Amino acid sequence: MINVLLIIFAISLLYLGIANRLLTYIKILAIQGILLFGIAFIELIQINAVNLAFVLLETIVFKTLAIPLFLNYVMKRNRITRDAEPFLPNFISLIIITMIIIATFILSNAIMDSRISKIFFVVALSTLFTGLYIIVTRTKIMTHVIGYLVIENGVFILSLAVGNEMPMLVNLGILLDIFASVFILGIFVNRIGDVLKDVDVDQLKNLRD
Repeated sequence: MINVLLIIFAISLLYLGIANRLLTYIKILAIQGILLFGIAFIELIQINAVNLAFVLLETIVFKTLAIPLFLNYVMKRNRITRDAEPFLPNFISLIIITMIIIATFILSNAIMDSRISKIFFVVALSTLFTGLYIIVTRTKIMTHVIGYLVIENGVFILSLAVGNEMPMLVNLGILLDIFASVFILGIFVNRIGDVLKDVDVDQLKNLRD
């Protein structure tokens, strides 16, 4: 079952590559939160009940509900346009993300370590590189924030692979993740919308001290 959830998560990365609307990006983040909830529940079922409850609560409340709703609020408050405006065509993005998944699969087969779950490794690295790709190929600051959150999902998947051995480390990482990224980046997007009417990264070069 966990393999099925991870495969669906990888498919969501392909859909990110061809999405044009910011609202679609936010919905995919919410779907990924639900998938991470299921993956965490199955993978960490043997850890302490308190730690498991904390991980599951963070996943369903923040990744599935709070973050998508907050991003949707920021988008509406700053009247951000609904197009993600990628530099490359959707078909090219689909090919590149597919190549990322294939490359990480080949890399995982080259690593001979029985302690590493290959499917976790493939999906986690694919998510990290897909988030970076979104940041590089999109012009909206909003999509840069979403790309960063996708990278965090990849880190979360990678941490789940060692969650049974180091549950408190996962909890602390999640807590730091929330406060250091979501709120800081959220405030950043919220404030910069008061300065720039069209939050495009190309306009940042016009800023002066």
